[in-house]
Amino acid sequence: MMKFEQVVQKNINPITWTSAALIVIGFLREMMGSQGLSTAALVIASIIAATPIIIRAVEALKVRVIGIELLVSIAVIGAFVIQEFNESAIVTFLFLFGSFLEAKTLAKTRESIKTLTEMAPTTAEVVQDDGSVIATDVDDVDEGDVVLVKTGGQVPIDGDIVEGSGYLNEASVTGESKLVTKQVDDGVFSGTILDNGTLKIKATKVGDDTTFAKIVELVEDAQDTKSHAEKFIDQFAKYYTPAVLVLAVLVGLISRDFKLAITVLVLGCPGALVIGAPVSNVAGIGNGAKNGVLIKGGEVVDTFAKVDTLVFDKTGTLTKGNTEVSAIKNYAADQTQGLALAAKLESQSDHPLGKAITTYATQNNVDYQNLTIASNNTVKGQGIEAEIEQHQVLVGNLKLMAANHVQLTPNQATDLKELQETGSSTVIVAVDQQVQQIIGVSDVIRDNVKENLAALKRLGIKKLVMLTGDNEITANYVAKKLGIDEVHANLLPENKVTFVKQLKAEGRKVAFVGDGINDSPSIATADIGIAMGGGTDVAIETSDIVLMQSSFQELVHAYGLAKKTVANTRQNIVIAIGTVVFLLIGLIFGYIYMASGMFVHEASILVVIFNAMRLIRYQPARTK
Repeated sequence: MMKFEQVVQKNINPITWTSAALIVIGFLREMMGSQGLSTAALVIASIIAATPIIIRAVEALKVRVIGIELLVSIAVIGAFVIQEFNESAIVTFLFLFGSFLEAKTLAKTRESIKTLTEMAPTTAEVVQDDGSVIATDVDDVDEGDVVLVKTGGQVPIDGDIVEGSGYLNEASVTGESKLVTKQVDDGVFSGTILDNGTLKIKATKVGDDTTFAKIVELVEDAQDTKSHAEKFIDQFAKYYTPAVLVLAVLVGLISRDFKLAITVLVLGCPGALVIGAPVSNVAGIGNGAKNGVLIKGGEVVDTFAKVDTLVFDKTGTLTKGNTEVSAIKNYAADQTQGLALAAKLESQSDHPLGKAITTYATQNNVDYQNLTIASNNTVKGQGIEAEIEQHQVLVGNLKLMAANHVQLTPNQATDLKELQETGSSTVIVAVDQQVQQIIGVSDVIRDNVKENLAALKRLGIKKLVMLTGDNEITANYVAKKLGIDEVHANLLPENKVTFVKQLKAEGRKVAFVGDGINDSPSIATADIGIAMGGGTDVAIETSDIVLMQSSFQELVHAYGLAKKTVANTRQNIVIAIGTVVFLLIGLIFGYIYMASGMFVHEASILVVIFNAMRLIRYQPARTK
């Protein structure tokens, strides 16, 4: 049989509305002159509404907590003693109604989590050995199983595509709604939606091990992690609430005014103060989750808002981490011949420079596959000599050109030097003893990095530092191009840690931005570790903040959001303290009474909640 307490808590909303109806009846009867019926209605309303409040107070006392419910319960009992039934009825109703509104509005601040949870896949179409497909509970899918996902379907596991291609919406993981093209051998995440196409995916992670499941768990945990402000307020409330109780007793003893004493209990309720910081924290972290920024708790938000120095790794962070053709200097009438010949030769190699050239040729529809290599010779440390379609072809560096008596013109030599000064690796292509092209290959800087770094400085970052294992020429070029204040090159991971410690010793608040794998020592050493995560396990588990889409726009969003969340928390604390001051002054000057005080108290709680909800819509100004 269900306990009385459970029945009451389960029917809290009907109790609230019944109380309201009885209060209306009570006041109407009083206006009609039926004092007895009016008093009866208000007494019943008071008892009905006070019951759940008293139950909560008793439950709190069992764990040695003196909460707001106890203050209200004592105040209501006191109102009964002095037969102020209208006050007791209104106070209890306002308290329950305020709780109802709080629950509704707080639910809105947790919409990001609710949305994430609802997006979690529940079933999977598992392909059997005979080719048939069986619908299976997602928890029963094993690693190595192949699942079928059709247009409009949800990917139920993390895995690699083994058949098919399509366009995926990865907003649930990266926060970016732009469709992403996926084909065979590409990795996909659980929780993403196939907008168009049909895929067969081999599971590499299932159940709670998927990236999506870890994101949901991380954000849920983060919203329960308290900020510095919340911890302080919790400690403050632990002593403040009993102090209000003692103050009310003293007021009653000194003034001999019992009504004044119980009014002090109502006015002293620290509701807005207690709820102001947590609701800001929940709303801020929820906003981040919705936009692909995973922030691990309120304490991280507090610390990140104070950061004044950002330290970056270069490769994979400021740059894309994969080599691409960044420039081509052409010296022949046929602008594609040299590239086609070079691509044909490099297609025989697994070298990163060769892959960059063949990829570029393919993307630009340069036909090199049908060319025939008659002979070729790889010269270690220099390049390749070959005969292709009756042409003598050299693809390599200056040493290869010199060994084959190929001279660069002054203009070509200048172009070569300029490319090298940008940090590019260079490949010279000579055909029949004439230089036709110089190809620059480099690790390309991420899109819009310079603009986003400028935005970070406008938000309050004082210093930008780059630490890299790359050479000084490349490092200085990238730093100059992006407007980075300080650069250190040729560093080992342990050297980076030393620089981070040095910056902290100077009194700076340091955030280190890296790929979450090679830079984990520096991420752990900094005040805040930020991973350009791309959804990797290591990034999610080792850093304080994960940028799921690995974009600098997300970094700007995260920093701006941290600043706004801390400012919002402070605003809520000011509102809460201001409310208490207003009520105390009102009590002294006689324009605030028990019922009106409870009304102001509940209104202040809603004000701080609505103020915090503004964080849900926060978006930084987008850079071009």
